[in-house]
Parts: sequence; structure tokens; C-alpha cells
Amino acid sequence: MRIHYRAGLTAKCYLLAGIIFAVYGGRVCPMLATLSFWEVFSHSGVVFSLMWITRHYVSTRSLTERIQSTIALDTGLFFLFSLPFAAFYALNYTFPIDSNAKVIFGMSLFGFLTGLILELDKRLSDVNQTQQGEQILSVDSMAQRQSIVKQAILLVVFLIAALTASLTLVAVKDVFWLKHNPEYLVGYSGTISVIKEFVFIGVVVAGYSTYILYQWSQLMKTVLDGHESALRQIATGKIDSRVPVYFNDELGHVASLTNTMLDTLEQTHQEIQSTRDATIISLSALAESRDNETGAHILRTQEYVKVLAEHLSKHAKYQAQLNEDYIDLLYKSAPLHDVGKVGIPDDILLKPGKLTEQEFAVMKTHAQIGADTLAIAQQRLGECSFLDLAGEIALTHHEKWDGSGYPNQLSGEAIPLSGRLMALADVYDALTSQRVYKPAFSHDKAKAIIMEGKNQHFDPDVVDAFVQVEAQFISIAQSYQ
Repeated sequence: MRIHYRAGLTAKCYLLAGIIFAVYGGRVCPMLATLSFWEVFSHSGVVFSLMWITRHYVSTRSLTERIQSTIALDTGLFFLFSLPFAAFYALNYTFPIDSNAKVIFGMSLFGFLTGLILELDKRLSDVNQTQQGEQILSVDSMAQRQSIVKQAILLVVFLIAALTASLTLVAVKDVFWLKHNPEYLVGYSGTISVIKEFVFIGVVVAGYSTYILYQWSQLMKTVLDGHESALRQIATGKIDSRVPVYFNDELGHVASLTNTMLDTLEQTHQEIQSTRDATIISLSALAESRDNETGAHILRTQEYVKVLAEHLSKHAKYQAQLNEDYIDLLYKSAPLHDVGKVGIPDDILLKPGKLTEQEFAVMKTHAQIGADTLAIAQQRLGECSFLDLAGEIALTHHEKWDGSGYPNQLSGEAIPLSGRLMALADVYDALTSQRVYKPAFSHDKAKAIIMEGKNQHFDPDVVDAFVQVEAQFISIAQSYQ
């Protein structure tokens, strides 16, 4: 895996580290303090330029595949370059070993701080890419997960230790300086100089610490926002959503366990849906088996209803109600529209000829019987959207736009949209299907009858939708014979 590399940010971090190190050196090392301003800056400029060139070369080649952390890369790079840098001062300026150690310590410290900034930037970039759909991390083994709490504690401990060590070096250097320059002990010039150096070191370490903690907080905020966003989607019923797993830490472990739970829940949900669908078809087939109609009737009518609903969903008036979930529920519930026929006596239900007025009155009760039957089931099961919609369709699919239908003589938009859709689908299928008492009508004849019923039997919007999708109606009728 190649290290995440942002050349611009890396160059800025190296430039900042080089400038601060040049100033820092004169504050903590009495030997560096003996060199001129231009000597220290020119030496630091050459070394840090070579380091950045090396870093750029390594990062743009396939040399970082085995390196998992920019912290290790930058700390190691700064440390390696500090060795010849310290040797240069030892050979050319006869620096003692303690001064060389301060050079190595200082560069390693800035290497770690630089690497930490770039590492946090890398992690934030990984999180953002994961949220955009790119798979960054695959949690293969949570046994190797890194504790985010321990990381935070170690970070704080390191920053405190870095500040303490830097201030200690300044104190030692100032004691050495005052020992060899006792005249500065008179008055306040020496005291002010020492305070300035302490303030400088404090500001530098505090500045790095503040920016690192800011990056950390942004990373945590982005991770938690990603988790919250996914959980909000899941809470609305989208159980196919998953909580993103960014890193092998406590949050990643919780997200992974949550996703495992969601996998199980989704599988159970799919099994319940399959059972529900099978139950609907079985009940519908039971009703159809007692009728002269064939089982294909329920398949055709549910397809007709779906086609009409999908077309109407493009209209602003119906967009809010006819969303994808509602249309799917409508499609699944439609086969139960005639389930009430199981309560109609055979001598009426199977009569080959025209029904008498009394017989037709009994036949009309199938709408209420179906709704009551589904209502009883719903009482046992509790709130169940598909049974609620199925009952609505069963009760209202024989209502007419002008109020002359049954069982409740509803009119206009007082008839639920589901019933208005099924009304047209049911009539069209009855017209185009062969019955004992009549032959199958052609599509054109059925269309003409439906057009005559516009604003009387049928909702005009539903009729208009039918005209637009009549080719699909013909195709469905041919597919389900």
C-alpha cells in the first residue's frame, strides 16, 4: 500500500520544520548559538531541502508499499539525516557530543511532529474517500486493532514529554550561558533573555500540539458524522445501509459488529418478506381457485397497477405518495383485492349466467368481507403496512369516481388512490379475459369502454395514465395467459 502523499502539504511541513529548527537550535544548544544566523539557516536549508527531495522521491515511487505509517517514514527520515548533520558540526566546528545529541534530538522531534501531522491528514483523506464509496479498509482481523484511547493518551504524554524535554534543554543551555557570561546576571537582561527562549519553545510546541489536536478532532468528527449518517439511514428503514469501518480501533470494531447485526437483520427481513409474499400469493390463489377466473388474473392485475402507479409517480400531484417503497407495497398487496370472495357461496360465485339483483347484492359483500378478514389479521399481527394497504384495496376497488360504486358509495378523491388504480386494472383484465358468460374483448374494445367510464367509473388521471402506458398493458396481457 503506497503512503498517502500530498506534495504541497509535505513541502510546507518540511519548510516550517526547517525554519523552526534553525531558530530552535540557537535556543537549546550553546554551540549552535555561537554560529551566525546565516550559517545556521544555510546549513538547515541544505539538509531540509535534501530531506524533502528524498521524501518526494520515496513517496512518488513504489518504495513505500511496506511502510504503513507516515510517522515512521518522516521520523526515520529526519533521524537518518540528523546523523550526518551532527557529524558535520562535530568535524567542522568541533561540537561536543552533547551538542550533537541535541541536533539529533531536535530533528527527530520535528520529524515525529511532521509525520504525525501528515499521518492525521492521511487518515482524514482515507475517511473522506470511504464516504465517497471507495473501499479503503477491509477489517480482516480485529485482533490487531489499535486502541483509540491508548493512541490519545500516548499523544498527550508525548506532547507533554516533548515540551518538558525542550524546556529542560533550554534551561541547561541558559545555565551554561549565564555561567560563562555572569555580567548578564546583573539587572534584568539575562532574565528577560531566558524568559523569551522559554516562551519561544512553549509557543512552538504549543502551536504544533494545537494543530495536531485540531486534526485529531476533525478526524473524530468526520468518523462520527459518517457513523451517524449511516445510522440515520438505517433508522428510516434502509437496513441495506452499512456503518462505514474506517480503522481497526474501538469505533471500527463497533461499526463492524453493527454491520454483522445488520447482515443478520437484513437476512431475517428478506425471509419475512418472502414469507409475506408467499402468503399473499397463497391467499390470492385460494380466492381465485373458487372463482371462474384463472390464477393469471392476480398476476396481470398487480402488473397493471404497478405500471399505472409508476407513470403517475412522475406527476407532481402524486410524487409524494407514489414513492418507490409505496409502489412496491402496492404491487405486493394488489393480489389480495378479491380475497373476500372466499366468503361468497359457490352457487353465486360460480354461476355461469347473469346474477339476479339479490345475488349481486351478496356478491358485492366480498369487498367488505375481504377488508374485514384482513383487518382481523392485522389486529393479530399489529401495525402492518402491507395488510393495511391490502385491506384498503379490497374494500375500495369497486368504488366509482361518480359515487355509484360499492360498498360505501365513495366518490372522487375520497376513494383511496390504491382503490382507484385497482378499479381500472380489475375492469381491464375482466374485459380482456374470457369468461363462461362472455368471450375476451380486444384491447381496443376494452380501451373504448374504459374511456367511456372516464369521470364516471374511473379517476380521469388514472385513465390518462392508462392511455399513455397501453402498450405495456398489451404486453402484460400477452405475457400472463
